[in-house]
Formats: sequence, C-alpha cells, structure tokens
Amino acid sequence: MASNPFEVKIGINPISWSNDDLPSLGGETPLSTALTEGREIGYQGFELGNKFPRDPDALRQLMASYQLEVVSGWYSGRLAKRSVEEEIAAVEPHLRLLAANGCKVMVYGEVADSIQGERGVPLYKRPRFNGDDAFKHYGERLTAFGRYLLKHGVRLAYHHHMGAYVESPQDIDRAMAYTGNEVGLLFDSGHAYFGGGDPLAVLHKHIDRVCHVHCKDVRPAIIRHARNRQWSFLDAVLNGVFTVPGDGAIDFAAIVGLLRENGYQGWLIVEAEQDPAVAPSYAYASLGYRTLRALVDGTARQEAA
Repeated sequence: MASNPFEVKIGINPISWSNDDLPSLGGETPLSTALTEGREIGYQGFELGNKFPRDPDALRQLMASYQLEVVSGWYSGRLAKRSVEEEIAAVEPHLRLLAANGCKVMVYGEVADSIQGERGVPLYKRPRFNGDDAFKHYGERLTAFGRYLLKHGVRLAYHHHMGAYVESPQDIDRAMAYTGNEVGLLFDSGHAYFGGGDPLAVLHKHIDRVCHVHCKDVRPAIIRHARNRQWSFLDAVLNGVFTVPGDGAIDFAAIVGLLRENGYQGWLIVEAEQDPAVAPSYAYASLGYRTLRALVDGTARQEAA
C-alpha cells in the first residue's frame, strides 16, 4: 500500500541551551554555541529565543551563516483580555520578523492570567474561562486574529500550555471547537501528557488542525510529584518533568507514525525545558535528534516485546 508523503524537517528550540522563562538556566551560554551545536547535530532549523536578533535582515544573515532555517517564534498573546485590534497592533514587529524569514507558522501562547512563569503559584491555580460563552468569545477573537496572520502568509499555531487557559484535553477540544480553520493547533506531546491527556489520542482527535509539532518527553513520576506537592510549573521544570524524545515515557514511534499516515508536512521541534547543568545541552539535543531522525527515516530499532 502506498504511503503518504512525509515531508518533515527536524528543528529545535534553543531552550535546551538557555531558558527564556528562567534565565538562570543556561543564561551564560551564548547563542553561537546553540547554533553551532544544533547544526553539528543535524538540526535543520531553530525556533527563536530571547537571544536572537529582532531585526529581520540581521536574523536572516545570522541564520544563513549557520545554514539554518528560522522555524517560528513564540508570541505572548493576550486575546483572553484584549481586543483583536490591540493584538494586531502588538504583533506587528514579531509578525514582520517571522514573515520576512520565511516562517509559515507563529507559535501563539496565551499569557493573559497565565501562571506558567510564576514560580510561587501552584498549577492548580491556573486560569479558567467562566463558562462556554467566555470560551466562545475567546475563540472568535482567535479566529479573527488568525485570519489577519494568514494575510501575511503565517498561520496561527495555538500552543496549549501548562498554567494557561488551554491546558487539558477538554480545553483543547473547546479551543478547536470555538475557532475556525484559520487557527491551527500546535501539538505539544509533553504538555498534552502533563495536562492530563494521552498524547496520541489528543493528536488523533485534532490531526486535521495540527500545523506545528513540539516533541517533548515526560517523566511521569515528576508529574505525580508536581500534582501531589502542588508545585508551580517552573518548579516542575526545575525538577526534571520534561526531557527529550527517547528519554521519557511517551511513545514517539506512534506519534510519528500517526503524523506520517495523515500526510503531515511541517516541522518536528525538539523542545524540552531542562537545567543544562543537570541535562547537558549537547548530549540531550543529540539524543532527541537521533530519536526523531530514526523514526522519520524508518530506521528505528523495534523494542523487544
């Protein structure tokens, strides 16, 4: 039986080298180290972090010098609290940066009321919409904003995230139900698991909306501790809740297989918030790449039953 084309690229987020939310993690590591090592490992592109230039031409020249592509970049959206017009005005510099560098998607993270960056606030205190009407109005704003981005050739990739309004599988269901196709889904395997779902089931349910993929593995024992001990998101990260594909509990063979079956064409991004002093950047970035590369190429060894 003929298979669908599987035209994917493998990239990485610089969070393996330095963390934007916790600058103390790898803050001393220069961007040049991340780009040099990422290219050497085999990655084809990087998502942006706070150490990248924000001038479109400067960014293009920098990445070209390393023979790397600009994949996308996180945008801190606030449509849960502000109007579409206000969001359009706020996004302009970031949208211009991405569009000028050939990016097809923008990572949209809702940060209004989010506690993901608040180390002293436990995860159970995350924000929630007050009923379906509030969620529906939020979805309408997202759709209008996504429509605007598409006029510039960039699709909104909505990032479900711990500590934010859209965290659980049920939240993802509602976000997709209340938005149009102008809004794509950034499927993040690690956040899907930590948020209480089966990553494969979440992916299967929303595969038609998936336009970007973050490949993040998890350590289930740390998730249990985070819930039972009422940790914040950042405390969970510091204690090693996330890791790279091949080092945790998620079945990436099944995830890659489902993406292949459905003809996904886009990026697979290794993104695993860890302390580089505990999880050396090069070693873990390399493991994540080798794991995905073998699955994409069909050379991964089958584990014994």
